[in-house]
Amino acid sequence: MTSDDGGRIDEIRALEELVCAAQSRQARRESPHRGRQHVGLSRVLDAELPHTAAAFAGGGITEWRAMTIARETACLSLEDRRTVDRAIAGDPEALEGYSDRVLLGELRKLVCRLDPASVAERRRRAEAERCVTVRPAPDTMAYLTVLLPVAQAVAAYAALKTVADSATAAGDPRSRGQVMADTLVARVTGAPVDELGRPVVSVAINLVMSDQALLAGAHDSAHLDGHGPIPAGLARELVADTLDAGTRTWLRRLYASPTTGELVAMDSSARLFRGGLRAVVQLRDQFCRTPWCNAPIRHGDHALAVADGGNTSAACGQGLCESCNYAKEATDWRARPGPGPGHTIETTTPTGHTYRSAAPPLLRPRIGAYRQVADGLWTLVA
Repeated sequence: MTSDDGGRIDEIRALEELVCAAQSRQARRESPHRGRQHVGLSRVLDAELPHTAAAFAGGGITEWRAMTIARETACLSLEDRRTVDRAIAGDPEALEGYSDRVLLGELRKLVCRLDPASVAERRRRAEAERCVTVRPAPDTMAYLTVLLPVAQAVAAYAALKTVADSATAAGDPRSRGQVMADTLVARVTGAPVDELGRPVVSVAINLVMSDQALLAGAHDSAHLDGHGPIPAGLARELVADTLDAGTRTWLRRLYASPTTGELVAMDSSARLFRGGLRAVVQLRDQFCRTPWCNAPIRHGDHALAVADGGNTSAACGQGLCESCNYAKEATDWRARPGPGPGHTIETTTPTGHTYRSAAPPLLRPRIGAYRQVADGLWTLVA
């Protein structure tokens, strides 16, 4: 540890290079999607991008930059790809001096010059991948992301901006960003707006909260499907705003373990992974049960196959993304309910490694946040 500013800068630089070098060798606990990206990057660097591989292994560039070079040159022939690799990463000192934006710009200029036809084809394929996603943001907010062809995205943004400019000129107290966001939600959902112009969405979403939190003012967190835990106060506001707006609100009884907070049942008589039973599994698991995957649930799956004695029940069911459900059909891939806190699935991969995933409690912290003070009595650890 050095005491002067210059020495500290050199030390930080050395640590950054060490992190980059470690990333080039590291096998991490990542989602299957990220795992495939790491394996693919490793193969491409070794076989097709030797200068980039050397810069990455030496700590000169980050994993993100190595991934960017590999991604932006993926449409090129091997010869052209190596040409770009030499031009961009052949001089490690110059490469280290690039900002992320400069690197991306230089890559795209070279790729367009070498093979404009492949760039055009890549653009056509990219347009076919337009989609909408949602992910949590800090402070009980969420990011709604729309991937669109550039002309459509610019047109949609311009339309929202025009509404915001008109509202501002008319004296609307909301900021332009607030007007644009409110207009987007109102137009997409068809929801009514309150006196301030804010949309009031119907609680047709899956909002899970205890009766004490809903009716008695308790501070137990609630769970909003597709987002995660939210404060009880916000959950009560969602229900109250919906009732005030006169929209229909559905209440469904759910039953959770008093000790673990795990969802154990719901009003339902279905015996297949559809309807109420599917809702139980999806609300309980929240996202794909494959360890570290975190993808949205697409399939209701028998953890233990019916052919092996499994039954169609919440206890034997698990929510999986499409990719993981297909992957578990591979030879020597086994999954079954196992011992553990709450609903636990034990998965053994073809390599012989065994992993356990426990359904996260919906309405309370994990049991590790508690300590037992008496038989059946737990207190939250401060």
